[in-house]
Amino acid sequence: MSDRLDISFAALNAEPETAAVVLVADGLELGSKARDLDTKSGGAIGKAAAAAGYKGKFKSTLEILAPAKIGIDRMIAAGIGKNANLTELQLIELGGCILAAIQARKGVSASVIVDIDGTEDLKPEEIAATIAQGAMLRHYTFKKYHTKKSAEDASADKDGLKKIIIHCAHPDKAKAAFQPLKAVVNGVNVARELVNEPANILGPVELAEKTLALEKLGVDVEILDVKAMEKLGMGSLLCVGQGSTRPSRMAIMTWNGAKANKKAKPICFVGKGVIFDTGGISIKPAAGMEDMKGDMGGSAAVIGVMHALAERKANVNVVGLIGCVENMPSGNAVRPGDIVTSMSGQTIEIINTDAEGRLVLADVLWYAQEKFKPKLIVNLATLTGAIMIALGKEYAGMFANDDKLAEELSAASRTTGEKVWRMPLDKAFDKAMDSRFADMKNAGGRWGGSCTAAAFLQRFIKDTPWCHLDVAGTAMDGAKSDFNTSWGSGWGVRLLDRFVAEFHEKGDK
Repeated sequence: MSDRLDISFAALNAEPETAAVVLVADGLELGSKARDLDTKSGGAIGKAAAAAGYKGKFKSTLEILAPAKIGIDRMIAAGIGKNANLTELQLIELGGCILAAIQARKGVSASVIVDIDGTEDLKPEEIAATIAQGAMLRHYTFKKYHTKKSAEDASADKDGLKKIIIHCAHPDKAKAAFQPLKAVVNGVNVARELVNEPANILGPVELAEKTLALEKLGVDVEILDVKAMEKLGMGSLLCVGQGSTRPSRMAIMTWNGAKANKKAKPICFVGKGVIFDTGGISIKPAAGMEDMKGDMGGSAAVIGVMHALAERKANVNVVGLIGCVENMPSGNAVRPGDIVTSMSGQTIEIINTDAEGRLVLADVLWYAQEKFKPKLIVNLATLTGAIMIALGKEYAGMFANDDKLAEELSAASRTTGEKVWRMPLDKAFDKAMDSRFADMKNAGGRWGGSCTAAAFLQRFIKDTPWCHLDVAGTAMDGAKSDFNTSWGSGWGVRLLDRFVAEFHEKGDK
């Protein structure tokens, strides 16, 4: 994982570090502390802005080297635009932009002066904490396998940014507000790290065992091996991994955080954990197949959100379940035309061995309902390339059998910027999954591939409110943002954490 970034909070009148970031509104309006620094420097911000044509546009930055009389090496103006009523997402983006500007030059520490008033939705300390969260999200990098470092990289390791101090009006309150946000960042980075790892390092067993690290946060973890899953009748999940020499696993993570009722029905988050997907006998084309190390992005998000909820001691009962397999061609691999029996007792004709994620989810979804009787289920899976044809890499496809659940997730999406778009669950798509030889087949025709995949999953849902998120376009190699430059995005952790916090942590609203 990327080098640790220490973020702390200090009063506005504390002396800034050698690099200082000040917030500038459109028209070069400054807060009280920024005005003080500018005045002491002889109007350095105004002079530099005039020379550069800088206006304080949102997320724009201007660097002033060696400003006079204020004892710092450089000052960076960060624009907040015309509207001071910035949203939470905008503040996270701003934090990411600030970190990028700081890291443009060497320096082990920096100050960020947050001297703007609160908004309609956020208090001043929450603004400071949210900017800090954006900076921390942006700081993540994955370079653990680079053995030959350039002189620039070596210098960055030695002299790179290690500390940011946020100067604000209420540092103690800001620190308290930052703690749960930091927990979410840690969860996002856990998910990013898992997706970025190569499959030769992170096999099904290793992925399942990564969940054991959650025990130190108070999460109960159980890992089922092949024999245990055979006993449960999980023929659908197990057929996917039978072509690999690496055994399949299922991991169950239980967080009983509900203070009022430890036995309250839990929320279940289910993740697809195909650590590498060759396509099996229906093998994929070679071009781009290396990206299939990220086919466990759904399970990574589930592990990440369980980390976030446990670290911030969320007042809710949640169970995370991941099915961990490797889809390989071999003499033992499942074949097109084979018929397998799922844990539900329903039989499945294998049409395409590259439609494997749904086979994994079918048994995990059924197990989750049988074992935990959850109040609702959300599953995440890099399930279909078709969803990227429909929605690109900006949106995850959302299929839900419950309007209330869909709206709650949509609301969380609007707040976090992890975008979802509701797709149809239609009887026509379900009919397309009928098989001549079994209860169903695992692949439909050419058209509506994401919708027929969702229809397949729905056959393993009883009367539980359920949502399927197809994250094939967002979990890996997605659209980069101001606060994410990683190939593995950690998409879904912030969305699900907000979904829990807003709608389920303190009782249904």
